[in-house]
Amino acid sequence: MIKNENILGEILVKKGIITSQALSQVQETRLKTFGKLIPTIISLNLAKEDPILRAVAEELNLPIIRLRDTTIEDKVIKKVPVRFAVYYRFMPIKLISSSPDASGKIYEQLTIAVPYPLDIRTRDELRLHLGLEIEMVLSPSDEIIQAIKKYYGFAADTLEKMTRYGMENIIDTSISQAEEKVEDIELAEKTEDASVIKLVNQIMLEAHNKRATDIHIEPYRGKLKLRYRVDGIIYNTNIPPAMKKFYPSILSRIKIMSNLNIVERRLPQDGRCIIKTEKETFDMRVSIIPTPWGESIVIRLLPTKMLYSLSELGLEPDELSVLTKLLDKPHGIIFVTGPTGSGKTTTLYASLSRLNTPDVKILTIEDPIEYELEGITQIQVMPEIGLTFARGLRSMLRHDPDIMMVGEVRDFETAEITIRIALTGHLIFSTLHTNDAASSVTRLIDMGIEPYLISSSVESFIAQRLVRTICPHCKIEDTMIPVELVKKEFNLPEDTDPKTLKIYKGRGCDNCNSTGYLGRTAIYEILLVDDKIRKLVISKSPSDEIKISAMKSGMKTLRQSGYNKMITGLTTFDEVTRITPADPSIRPEIVSAYIPKLKTEPVAVETARSERSETEIQRSPTREPQPKTETADTPMNIGAGRVYKRLSSRIPLEYTLYKISVNAAPEKQTKTSKAMTVDVSATGILFETNEPLLIGSILRLKIFIPSIPTIEALTRVQRVEVAKSDDKRSTFSEDRYWASCYYLDIETSAKSHLDTYIQQRT
Repeated sequence: MIKNENILGEILVKKGIITSQALSQVQETRLKTFGKLIPTIISLNLAKEDPILRAVAEELNLPIIRLRDTTIEDKVIKKVPVRFAVYYRFMPIKLISSSPDASGKIYEQLTIAVPYPLDIRTRDELRLHLGLEIEMVLSPSDEIIQAIKKYYGFAADTLEKMTRYGMENIIDTSISQAEEKVEDIELAEKTEDASVIKLVNQIMLEAHNKRATDIHIEPYRGKLKLRYRVDGIIYNTNIPPAMKKFYPSILSRIKIMSNLNIVERRLPQDGRCIIKTEKETFDMRVSIIPTPWGESIVIRLLPTKMLYSLSELGLEPDELSVLTKLLDKPHGIIFVTGPTGSGKTTTLYASLSRLNTPDVKILTIEDPIEYELEGITQIQVMPEIGLTFARGLRSMLRHDPDIMMVGEVRDFETAEITIRIALTGHLIFSTLHTNDAASSVTRLIDMGIEPYLISSSVESFIAQRLVRTICPHCKIEDTMIPVELVKKEFNLPEDTDPKTLKIYKGRGCDNCNSTGYLGRTAIYEILLVDDKIRKLVISKSPSDEIKISAMKSGMKTLRQSGYNKMITGLTTFDEVTRITPADPSIRPEIVSAYIPKLKTEPVAVETARSERSETEIQRSPTREPQPKTETADTPMNIGAGRVYKRLSSRIPLEYTLYKISVNAAPEKQTKTSKAMTVDVSATGILFETNEPLLIGSILRLKIFIPSIPTIEALTRVQRVEVAKSDDKRSTFSEDRYWASCYYLDIETSAKSHLDTYIQQRT
């Protein structure tokens, strides 16, 4: 085994990873910095880690493992304290106990993953401290760091040191509450001393590394939760239970950083501060609210400097052309609508940045000011002193503006003043909270605004959403979505060629944290207020009529814009249908819209079990069907590339059959039948019943699983076969039928509950 790092250097030179001259440079640098050989080579950009590991593994006959694909038992984690794993930079992965020898003594061998081979002295130290024989395997250093966080919990080493030194009640007050200071979170995180400062900075730095926009720290009875919002979705972070007792100190530290009152615990508080890394500076917005188990914290991280460009927002060429023409108008209102977190402010700032020239005066009134824009006068709303949107708007007119932005129209007074200012010849931007562009008209009328004022002042309503984009590193074709479902959701013609409906998804990898998504882009719905729309507004027509009229005039809806992003491979089917409302022409009668035509003639059910192999009979309904069992209306490639695990278990369920004819809508039967599952997964189900169901039938299922809410789903039968009573998976004395179904409609939460249940039992 390796005695010193000189031998390791000779191996790398021998394998051609680095040259002799480069090795001399590395050794010189290593002696100055007291660093290790391999990390020094990587830091000097002389070689990548992967080829180094392969070369060392080949020469020393050591295996390389991928920790992200390895499951480690709890007994192994409990055997090795986190301080040893962090200090020596290894991850314990396996513990093997030998049989008792003649004296009755049992020897235990611990297999550890290391980023580079340990020398004999280090191995002896581990053997002495842990009392275990040590066997090494190699693994990339970043996977070891992530594995330590995953199995020991986030910041476990810092918490362990703080607990050891009794620092539960120590609160750092080194920053005056009257002073605004820029916190360097990377510099403080690299310090060796365990403290509340380091712990809080680790939380911030982890959020930055994960690309999180929000940090949620939530106290509950007896525990604490740390969650990050990444690409609009909140993810839990595994934290050690010890973090709960440090929460008062964490809370006080964050209050001090953001200039809040550390004594006040009964009222909500809002504050801010600036933090920075080596490359970026962030504005940290802090909101604290009281709960029964302590104060809950939400921190939003906003880059202090952003480059805003309309071309980078995600607009299609035709949408960009329309928006550019709107920005060139001399007066009127442009409303951007959508729920909180849909990117409205970014769109407005990009529009203002394009209009921000030396010969134009631009004023904004916002709550809060998200980003600072040079050359634009920005006003922060402060209701506690009477500075509301309405009052600020009246004062802004005296500053001779050309263009104005109102952060949000929330009430009648603000809306009326905004509209009347637009009628005096100003271009105004603002936002509304509505589901789509057409609903904004109804929203303004509900506020009390006269329809004639809306029709004469508003130039456009722009609805938008942010959809997650597929990770380019693990992008694959998605063959799990039935063609009929795609046609229904996007109102496509019946003769649409299935070959043109190529849909993609992310398999999940290290780059996207195994989510399949990396980043977000915007989709838009631009409703121009033309003469037809004005007539509908004045007559107070429903929002659906307004939307249909706009669609006939060429408006692209949010769903249609999302469809374009989907078929070009930018996002997924699930993401578009989750984030966008259905168009008016697609009514919510789910059953009738899924399958335009279904067979009415009886479908022959297999009667000879011997004609099919045991493997075919036992396969899950979510596996790819063989050509032998496909029917005319069975979607192609159902279940190709299994993502969800399946569970072979007997679980009670009920199903209701929908009668479907060619020229009539589905009619639900009143009779409910009982059955038992054979196989179940989060994408499909195989169950046993006493009646031969028709292939293509649509069923409403209720699956009764202990300890979780009843699972309800709309399913379609894709295969039916006879289950003989002598089959080991059948529990009935007489012959029954096995119906294989895939889900047409199931709630995301129900799907998550079902998958979690299956994961725990497989």
